[in-house]
Amino acid sequence: MKQTNTVAENLTTPLMNASRLGDARSVTDLIQAGVDLQARNADGNNALWLACFGSNLEVIDSLIAAGIDIDNQNDNGATCLMCASSAGKSAIVERLLEAGADPTLQSLDGFTALDMASTIECLRLLRPARLSK
Repeated sequence: MKQTNTVAENLTTPLMNASRLGDARSVTDLIQAGVDLQARNADGNNALWLACFGSNLEVIDSLIAAGIDIDNQNDNGATCLMCASSAGKSAIVERLLEAGADPTLQSLDGFTALDMASTIECLRLLRPARLSK
C-alpha cells in the first residue's frame, strides 16, 4: 500500500497523476488497491480536480463512484465544478451536477460556478441547478 500512496512534486499522488493523464485502467487499479481518495496536493486539489482538468469522463465517473469528495474546495475555495465551468467544459459540468456537485459553494472571492461560467452551455446547465438548491 505504501507505494500507491506515495507523493511526488507538489504532493501529487499516483492516483492524481493517473487521473490527470486520463489513465482509466490505472485509476481503477489504484482505487481497488485502496489508495487514499481524499488525498490533496499542495494546492488542496484532489484527484477529481485533476481528472476534470484532463477531461476524461470515465475517470471522473470512477472517482465519483469510489466516493471521492465531489465538492472538495482547494486552497482558494474552488471546486471541480468551478474549474470545469470556468474552462467551458460543459460535459464535465453536466456530469458533476448529475453526481450531486453543489453549485452554490463559493470560492474565497465569493464566486460560484455560475459566476465563473465561461460558455453559454455551462451557464444554461448551472442556472437551473443553482435555483434548485
